[in-house]
Amino acid sequence: MQAIQITRFGGPEVLLSADVPEPAVPADHTLIEVELAGVNYADTHNVDNSYMTEAELPLVPGTEVYGHTADGRRVVAIVDSGGYAQRVAAPSRHVYDVPPDVPGPAALALPVQGLTAWHLLRTAARMTAGESVVVHSAAGGTGSLAVQLARIFGAGRVIAVASTTQKRALAERMGADVAIDGDHRGLADRLMRANGGNPVDVILEMTGGHVFEASLDALAPLGRLVCYGMASRLPPRPVQPGRLMSTSKAVVGFWLQHCMDRPELHAAPMEKLLQLVREGSLKPLIGRTYPLSRARAAHEDLRARRTVGKVYLDPAH
Repeated sequence: MQAIQITRFGGPEVLLSADVPEPAVPADHTLIEVELAGVNYADTHNVDNSYMTEAELPLVPGTEVYGHTADGRRVVAIVDSGGYAQRVAAPSRHVYDVPPDVPGPAALALPVQGLTAWHLLRTAARMTAGESVVVHSAAGGTGSLAVQLARIFGAGRVIAVASTTQKRALAERMGADVAIDGDHRGLADRLMRANGGNPVDVILEMTGGHVFEASLDALAPLGRLVCYGMASRLPPRPVQPGRLMSTSKAVVGFWLQHCMDRPELHAAPMEKLLQLVREGSLKPLIGRTYPLSRARAAHEDLRARRTVGKVYLDPAH
């Protein structure tokens, strides 16, 4: 079958089309004929082996798919790897049925990015109604859903951060009260001005480096800064415990992997997210679909911030 395989670590240039063996299907797995594979920023880290866990070569990247099973079920699924392919075997406990009235692209926005946005707000930040919420990379797949969910969960003010005028306008159309430029220079002041001159309660941050430090400066006492990525590939300076104690600020890390062995933390939220999409309350931002053979271009565009919303690969092309 056709897939994208890497045999050495590196940038997007190592993503090559290959003819690979059909996947083995253990008893607790479900074979899925892939119609769309989701592309996530974490995939770029897997490809250069800079993610939280060591990758092994050869590797077929991709951690989420939409497609159908042999008995005709429309499903989305989370997999450890192997999603950039025509077929994949997914752990059955991580396979979710898609309602007939939910389009496949919208459903595929939910397993990784939707669940991440949900838990960033609910589990990691423990956001309460009335709090101010900052969403960095607000026009991306996770960010665009987090903007909407923050509004659904009753945020008092949603502040979007994005790199271009077009992306900021898009974030405002999706429910942000205000959208600001993401340049780290002067960012802390812009965040507080966007919140009426006050520090903010919750910040969802996936860039790292200078953006992390500016975000921490803008955080209110008892506020929570949730880190779920390192897109800049620049580590922030160490945070001294005394700085946190003296300001009553919290820095929280989040990785979706830690939710996947607990059904109440993935199956139940997935059901609710699909319900919100069916109701029209949550509208995944559908981005560009690339042919599977152009996975390199998808990664190049993602790393260069040329994409918006959910990005897909189509194994049929």
